[in-house]
Parts: sequence; structure tokens; C-alpha cells
Amino acid sequence: MKKLFLLLIWVSLSVSPFAFAHQTGKQTENKVTQQLVEKTYKEAKLEGVIDYQLFSDAFKAFKQTQNRKKPVLTIIDYSKPSTEKRFYVVDLEKNKLIFNTYVSHGVNSGKKTATKFSNIVNSRKTSLGTFLTDTTYYGSNGYSLRLDGLTNGVNDRARERYIVVHGADYANPSFIKKNGYLGRSWGCPALPQQLSRQIIDTIKGGSVIYASA
Repeated sequence: MKKLFLLLIWVSLSVSPFAFAHQTGKQTENKVTQQLVEKTYKEAKLEGVIDYQLFSDAFKAFKQTQNRKKPVLTIIDYSKPSTEKRFYVVDLEKNKLIFNTYVSHGVNSGKKTATKFSNIVNSRKTSLGTFLTDTTYYGSNGYSLRLDGLTNGVNDRARERYIVVHGADYANPSFIKKNGYLGRSWGCPALPQQLSRQIIDTIKGGSVIYASA
């Protein structure tokens, strides 16, 4: 009994310092990340433009994304109606907002505001989560950008659903003036035609997109 008691004390003393060091290291890492979030948010002048908590979540998703190749973070805020500019591209190297424009949501996600999201093929709904951009191609919607969904069960069928970034005439501001809301896609984040190529060329090839609602 005494031996067992001494063994338990030894195990406790052996493991606890390691666990404590690991926990302390994690806390330090989180603190450094949060300081970096605050610095980037301030220097990029995002206050009043992008919700701070959304930016923080997106920044952390960017940091956690493996195989990213560009210091560029795209944020889509689907909590905003389609009549507002809710598509943001931030250069994390220069700490600068380089694009802020309109973006369409899926026809079955809602009319003016997206309220329903899906990962199901043919749902014609928008997907949330973290995406990694890939290569471009010319398809039925013109110049388009392939996306890989990285959030399991939330957007990981993006390829199968042909969810891509592309330009569309229904994603132009003129559509809002005529109809009171932006036109809708089959689930793709469609952009105004006059900006789509420039944005696609900026974010293609391994940058992160974070979509939230």
C-alpha cells in the first residue's frame, strides 16, 4: 500500500511539470496570436469595416490551415445582407485591406440575407467554413477559381458541388438597384464582373477563404 502511494506521488510529480509546461506554452502561443490579430486589425484599419471577432476567427483559421501558400486572407460575412459589401480580401503581409465588394449567396440560402447553409450536392445553398484556393479555369461562368473545402462535414464537398469563385452579371450593384437585393448563385460566391478577374488572380493558388454567418 505504501509502495503504491509512493508510486502515485512519483507519477504525479513526473507528469505534472510536463503538463504544466505544455499548458503554459499553449497559453503563450494563444496570447501571441491574439496580439498579432489586434496589430493586424488596427494597422489594416478594419475597425468599423469587419467585425473584430469575425476577423479574429478568420485569422486563426488562416494560421491553422496547412498548405497555404499566400499571405492573403479572404473573409465572407454572410451575416450581412447581400446589399452590403461583405467580401473582404486582406493582405496579411502588408496589413492592408485590398478588396471589399459584394458577393452572392446560394438561391436556396435565402433572398436578401443568407440563413440556410449546406454541404449537400445540388442543394444550391452556400457553404460556410474554411476554404483553400486552387487553380483557375474557364467554364460556363467564365474565368473561375477552384476551391477546396477544409471544414469536415461543413464544406468538404465543395469540389463535388463545383463551388467556385466566379463573376456574374447578377452580382453587380446594378442588380441591387433594380431588385432590392443581389442576384443569387447555385452556391458559389459570385462576384461583380468588373472585379472578379482581378480578385481571382490575387487570391488563387493557395490562399485562405473564411466564410461565416
